[in-house]
Amino acid sequence: MARLSDAAIQDALRTLREWRLENGALTRDSTFPDFAAAFAFVTRLALLAERSDHHPDIDIRYNKVRVALLSHDAGGVTERDVKAAGAISAL
Repeated sequence: MARLSDAAIQDALRTLREWRLENGALTRDSTFPDFAAAFAFVTRLALLAERSDHHPDIDIRYNKVRVALLSHDAGGVTERDVKAAGAISAL
């Protein structure tokens, strides 16, 4: 899959309101009421990632979760990452 242009990424970010481009990856930070809720979200995210065979970087710190999407094989953000971000937003 081809890497998206900067303009295409910015267009995608207009519809992915919780996401931003950070260090070359689509990134989202979420805060949950407690660790259990954050972990439950990560579990749902992991199952989604397995089904789509596209695995984000996930950082969990008590009730805060950071998700970063990047297609390493393409050297940047691809349409696959944009679709994954939309699916994660729907969780």
